[in-house]
Amino acid sequence: MSTRNDAITDPWGPRTPYGPGQPWPVRVDSHLADGVTEDDVDRWVPTAAVLHSNGDGLELAVKDGRIVGVRGWAGDRVNHGRVDVKDLYGWQANASPDRLTTPLVRRDGELTEASWDEAMSLVVSRSRELLDEQGPGAIGFYTSGQLFCEEYYTLAAIAHGAIGTNHVDGNTRLCTATAAASLKASFGCDGQPASYTDVDHADVIALFGHNAAETQSVLWARMLDRLAGPNPPALLCVDPRETPVARAATIHLAPMPGTNLALMNALLHEIVAHDWVDHDFVDRCTVGYGKLAGLVEDCTPEWAAEICHVPAARIRDAAALLGRSERLLCTVLQGFYQSHQASAASVAVNNVVLLRGMLGKPGCGVLQMNGQPTAENTRECGADGDLTGFRNWANDAHVAELAKLWNLDQIQIPHYSPPTHAMQMFRYAENGTMRMLWVSATNPAVSLPDLRRIRSILSQDRLFLVVQDAFRTETAELADVVLPAAMWGEKTGVFTNADRTVHLSGKAVDPPGQSRSDLDIFLDYARRMDFRDRDGAPFPSWNDPESAFEAWKEASAGRPCDYTGLTYDKLRGGGIQWPCTPERPEGTERLYADGKFFAHPDYCEVYGRDLVTGAPMEPTEYRAMNPDGKAMLKPAEYVPPHEPPSPEFPFALITGRTVYQFHTRTKTGRAPELNDAAPEVWVEVSEQDAKAHDLSEGDFAEITTPRGAVRARVRIRGIREGVLFLPFHYGYWDTDGGEHHRAANELTITEWDPVSKQPLFKTAAAALGRVR
Repeated sequence: MSTRNDAITDPWGPRTPYGPGQPWPVRVDSHLADGVTEDDVDRWVPTAAVLHSNGDGLELAVKDGRIVGVRGWAGDRVNHGRVDVKDLYGWQANASPDRLTTPLVRRDGELTEASWDEAMSLVVSRSRELLDEQGPGAIGFYTSGQLFCEEYYTLAAIAHGAIGTNHVDGNTRLCTATAAASLKASFGCDGQPASYTDVDHADVIALFGHNAAETQSVLWARMLDRLAGPNPPALLCVDPRETPVARAATIHLAPMPGTNLALMNALLHEIVAHDWVDHDFVDRCTVGYGKLAGLVEDCTPEWAAEICHVPAARIRDAAALLGRSERLLCTVLQGFYQSHQASAASVAVNNVVLLRGMLGKPGCGVLQMNGQPTAENTRECGADGDLTGFRNWANDAHVAELAKLWNLDQIQIPHYSPPTHAMQMFRYAENGTMRMLWVSATNPAVSLPDLRRIRSILSQDRLFLVVQDAFRTETAELADVVLPAAMWGEKTGVFTNADRTVHLSGKAVDPPGQSRSDLDIFLDYARRMDFRDRDGAPFPSWNDPESAFEAWKEASAGRPCDYTGLTYDKLRGGGIQWPCTPERPEGTERLYADGKFFAHPDYCEVYGRDLVTGAPMEPTEYRAMNPDGKAMLKPAEYVPPHEPPSPEFPFALITGRTVYQFHTRTKTGRAPELNDAAPEVWVEVSEQDAKAHDLSEGDFAEITTPRGAVRARVRIRGIREGVLFLPFHYGYWDTDGGEHHRAANELTITEWDPVSKQPLFKTAAAALGRVR
């Protein structure tokens, strides 16, 4: 047992080395409230980590009806007992004294306490008015990557089915939309091909824009344990910062932000030129090799070196590492997803794996990672711009199947275009065509780009804003109605991590005051709206978490994300990877082991888009290109970013995370240990740039872009010259010593990837100056 009292200074904990093919040793981390011992705990309630996407199995300690600590689940497949530093302390937010405990409604410009009846009556009456006046397109829902599967499925059924609005998305648009888009582009459907257990077997692990040390610290501990054991894997890190991953890497490539695709095309050039290609796999399992080989033919390391400002020799060395590996595991995250040509660069990583034939075998594959704990569920259930069950909105048979499942008329489910992505939803709210926005468990007034614009949109009198949260966030302060929601540990449901592992999270304690679970709130809304199916029965038909889960299982049947072999009782024994069916009761460790893909024209989730322009592919075009449903090698040419550094704004600004905080600090900022570890925004600057601007460690600097200015303390680190880094977690102003802005998203641009529609948080041009 490790009490992990040193977790703040050593987030990854002590090493437990192991070699290739060996099981990862168990190490159980725990943290209990002061004065509480394990003997004092009344009961331990199984759950999983909620402050990152790793999906670590945990147990919550309950004493006298309160959560008093957490420990790792020794037998869980994901973490083998380890606990991320955020989870060790983050549970304290549940008992924070500033929890929302009663509904609020805006009266005379102020939020005041109200009953549930009054609050919900306002929401229902406004919904009915807008449906009568404008129709379903007047209402939009913007959710999170932190609710439970049952809640997302209920939201999707209400929004797409009962109301018939196309305006449904989640803040997963900000962090994992490109993961989904790149998987669809290459494999015809969402779903991670690989498994975390591939870390145990790989001889090369390549991390593309993935700072695992801070975003998935337990996964990084697993990698560190392989590095500390016999026959360690080689590591490739692509990141403009000198992160802990970069310091441990065999090769570190630090391209200029916005040039990822140029780098990837050069790596692909080398793999093709040296014939590090599994031609048998490529011929048997893929389409598009000739087009890919032709496009990268001129993308030499020298060509990329001029664009990326990375030595050509280093690019060659990295390509050789990828090309000569026997068991290659690639991972991708925000350094690619939130940057220029996000989907094209992420698909290029899939291309590497496909060219090498590295799929479906231990130690091989790709993990297009998530940023949030339940982002996978958002996508599966259809609450984030997808259709429920990875169905294809452009395939009438899929829509008919969903209509039959819900017992609704097919025409009631909008499928005239893809579900509206978040950035377009806010544009509709800005121009007044969307008049009601229901925000659940997210804080767009801090997390979205170009915050001055976002605050203006959310503050409009003509927009009826409903916020469902556990705290009075910056977004809640702008709302017309605020609904107090129960948190993790206060409700029951399942959620799925980045390698398809499904966990059951049990209710440990009651929520405070009048707070209700998100599922109860959505179902209460449905009942008050009197939604009905074709036979006049209440819709949705379920009424509690387990019946919602059973309904979701029916919706998932026969689709890639098949849950039909799972039950609550079965999940009480630990996490299980989907697809899990009666024929595969133990789940599925790796996808595509049989060389067959979810890409057949009649089955695929999408027909694809042009990776440069985002133009959709027609169904007939897709069918002609890929009639047998193989994996797709998709190349794309590099084009320069739209806002490159200039004489006025000479730096490339990127944003990101720190290991101690999650999203906008709604929970982690309320845990004293985590808040003290990272209480305030900072700007990371290279030693050369700091010297050129007369800046020393701890100085106060101002960072400006065409959209605004932020002041932050200087940290001089190993970031590449010409690049600045700001963590995005911090709220939009600070009044210490006079009001000034501190939110990184004051500076970011309103621009998104043409394929995934993910906002680009890593492409702004910025200036730097000392505040004297």
